[in-house]
Amino acid sequence: MAKISKRFRKAIDGVNTEKAYDIDEAVKLVKSRATAKFDETIELAINLGVDPRHADQMVRGVVSLPNGTGRSLRVAVFAKGAKADEAKKAGADIVGAEDLAEQVQKGEINFDRCIATPDMMGVVGRLGKVLGPRGLMPNPKVGTVTMDVTQAIKDAKGGAVEYRVEKAGIVQAGIGKASFAEDAIVQNVKAFVDSVVKAKPAGAKGTYMKKISISSTMGPGVKVALPSVGAASAG
Repeated sequence: MAKISKRFRKAIDGVNTEKAYDIDEAVKLVKSRATAKFDETIELAINLGVDPRHADQMVRGVVSLPNGTGRSLRVAVFAKGAKADEAKKAGADIVGAEDLAEQVQKGEINFDRCIATPDMMGVVGRLGKVLGPRGLMPNPKVGTVTMDVTQAIKDAKGGAVEYRVEKAGIVQAGIGKASFAEDAIVQNVKAFVDSVVKAKPAGAKGTYMKKISISSTMGPGVKVALPSVGAASAG
């Protein structure tokens, strides 16, 4: 059994692991226990009643958080010609075509979000085995395959969060920083949950949203009462 550190033992003191707290109280508990020397990320985990092995139960999407994520994302754009120029002007960190594909094939992935124009998908498609497992493969469903590269870059840099359900039926994402005000974190949580509720797949049976918990990078998980984030009616 792993040894629990004094810092973590202190962090879990006062947290009832069996209780589901209203979101306001949950955020207050998490923030007060984010005592690391760095600005901890506030992480949200949602247990869904889906089996992502079935295509009609896959849950994925993108949401623009009202208060951003607190992270500075490096954005890469696959584009040529005028669209490449547009991407550079819009603030993309890396812009390229076949040359960028070669870098990625070599494992040189110096970006957190990947965008591509539709005409570049023939090149990008060959990178699926490299980008896919990292959650970086451009996809039109989440707005990362588009001709409007300016808007896509703006969304990525401004707090857009992509999510995709994992094999165990869990959606996880960083939705802010411990330094954020409590109400800003609450707003981000509700926006994220609302997006996941709207992304409910047609094949989902029974209870869709089972459990939600929130934590900081180094802190304990705190269960969140579904009604307090508008998730009780998700079924």
